[in-house]
Amino acid sequence: MKNLFKKGSKVKVCVGKDKGKTGEIIEINRFRNLAKVKGANIQKKHKKPTKENKGGIINKEGFIHLSNLKNFEENKKGKK
Repeated sequence: MKNLFKKGSKVKVCVGKDKGKTGEIIEINRFRNLAKVKGANIQKKHKKPTKENKGGIINKEGFIHLSNLKNFEENKKGKK
């Protein structure tokens, strides 16, 4: 199978709670066929405070399966 998705490419989420959202791929796990999309599948992570970092609730992106993503091109004027 060809590598259709690359880090930095624009994609559209096809299924799930974030259906219809578009974003940029920020991380890919090729072994499990998963990708993180900026602004999609936001999850809350509870962090304990340490000496260096303050604790609290952090929002971060979760992984989405590649089969649930579609390449998104903004310039679709000439294509049908």
